Amino acid sequence: MDGNARDASAGSPDQGVPVLGVASSLSGRRWCFRPSPPGAERMGLALAQRLALPEMVGRLLAGRGVEADGAAHFLAPTLRALLPDPSCLADMDKAAARLADAVRRGETVGIFGDYDVDGACASAVLAGFLRALGCIVHTHVPDRILEGYGPNPGALDGLVARGATLLACVDCGTAAPEALAHVAGRAEVIVLDHHKCEGMPPPVLAVVNPNRLDCGSGLGASCAATVAFLCAVATSRLLRKEGFFARTGRPEPDLLRLLDLVALATVCDVMPLTGLNRALVVQGLKVMGRRDRIGLQALLDVAQVKEGPSAFTCGFALGPRINAGGRISEADLGLRLLLSDDPVEARQLAERLDAVNRRRQTVEAGILDRAMEMAAAQRDAGHAVLLLSGTEWHPGVVGIVAGRVRERFNRPSFVAAIGEDGIAKGSARSVPGLDLGVAVIAAKQNGLLSTGGGHAMAAGFSLPRDGLERFHAFLDDRLAAARALPAASALMVEGVVNVEAATVELARDVERMAPFGQANEEPLLVLPRARVVRSDRIGREGNTLRLIVEGEGGRGRLKVLLFRANDNPLTPALEQRGGAPLHLAGWLRAESWNGVETASFFLQDAAPA
Repeated sequence: MDGNARDASAGSPDQGVPVLGVASSLSGRRWCFRPSPPGAERMGLALAQRLALPEMVGRLLAGRGVEADGAAHFLAPTLRALLPDPSCLADMDKAAARLADAVRRGETVGIFGDYDVDGACASAVLAGFLRALGCIVHTHVPDRILEGYGPNPGALDGLVARGATLLACVDCGTAAPEALAHVAGRAEVIVLDHHKCEGMPPPVLAVVNPNRLDCGSGLGASCAATVAFLCAVATSRLLRKEGFFARTGRPEPDLLRLLDLVALATVCDVMPLTGLNRALVVQGLKVMGRRDRIGLQALLDVAQVKEGPSAFTCGFALGPRINAGGRISEADLGLRLLLSDDPVEARQLAERLDAVNRRRQTVEAGILDRAMEMAAAQRDAGHAVLLLSGTEWHPGVVGIVAGRVRERFNRPSFVAAIGEDGIAKGSARSVPGLDLGVAVIAAKQNGLLSTGGGHAMAAGFSLPRDGLERFHAFLDDRLAAARALPAASALMVEGVVNVEAATVELARDVERMAPFGQANEEPLLVLPRARVVRSDRIGREGNTLRLIVEGEGGRGRLKVLLFRANDNPLTPALEQRGGAPLHLAGWLRAESWNGVETASFFLQDAAPA
């Protein structure tokens, strides 16, 4: 290999051969080149020449299926080019007409939202939009333990009692016809959701959901905040056509200011960062970077985010803190923060969410060890799916635990907390290619679940404790393909680059493909035959390992960082003085400190050279 990075498209003939011969790394993973479309190498070279890109970036783009006509939109996506006509969504025109009517009448609107980041952001999008147009808006976020997921009669009654003549359910409602029927004749209902629909939508005024069986919008990969944003676009357009703003003198809302919320929700709900979603996140991060939203500014400060926000910021700094309230504390803390216009209040809410998030981490740690033991036993017993439950587990963290179990064992993972009433309530996380939403809906249709729903990669469910064994058998049968998965997922490598070529310039070139996330993962690169010349423990409890490595023959030096080093299987080999050369897999990033930009390598895995 020369010093230029090589990606999977350049190595298509040997994609079945382990990268650098690594069939089992120090963490037990096989290293493979990421599969590329046919002709990707040729397309990569063409992209590099046509768009004056470095050859590596051209090849990485081609490896993701980006073609010449779409490359410019991928690198610089714009809403002007990619935003669809909201009317393409089933029932959107009905919902927009009803919201416009509410604006004209100055009605009171009740918003019932979900307790996760997408629910909080979608609620904030709609509430902020309607309040700017003069509506009185009341919100309700259900308590995860006391109320569970989705609309419930008591909460809807409460919104109606506060004067709401129109109710909007956001990030929920598609699977709640009985609860919504409870307010029939007292308030009209619209649903703005994105969860899979198992049959006909509930018989309410409008159900805007790109995953309705009869919706041909092609927007099924959108989160609820995007649906709410498109509804605001449609409503504002209708009011403009009617001359509402000219007639009343009320300024037209600046809808672009809502994009910070849409970007945050898109990343945290793990939506694919392609097409429209990519444009929403790119533009939304620009809005977030202005720090105009007082609540997000406070949370960024509390999370000690000093640089410009990124998808990583959303997923690992903001999202977990907003989610924490809905998991183990007051469910509406996140929404209140996002809607706050008082800096003092916003700072207090941000600090409370930060403290709750730390408590959530402690609760999670208390469950995780036992869950891992149970998962190992089920895997060894031959189960395709891991279904874990405990009587003293907190229902607010089961989703996080399911994600960790899935990462460790590379199996669809279901984790449930069993309450004193004998009801198991849980969350599930999947692996690529196995659709959890479809499986959970099928289980509900077969009478195995009390409640259930979700999308391809995540789902929620509840059932009596004595039904867990039958549910597990159903999942094992429905998702039997998981048995063929390796014990650990393969590490998909996109390039091999020598240490001396891992420069800040290369890091900046790769960063042009950001934002990274679902369906546009950050390119994983390998440094071949790197030798550790220095290692230091840094950070809280010495849990971060900082290395200086040099390339073969002493050519080039690079800083390498390994997080969670205390219990990481890579650490002993990395700390061994005078150790043998290692192949290092990770992400090359440009970092700025005191105005100086340098390249750093964030380590994911290692293998003996």
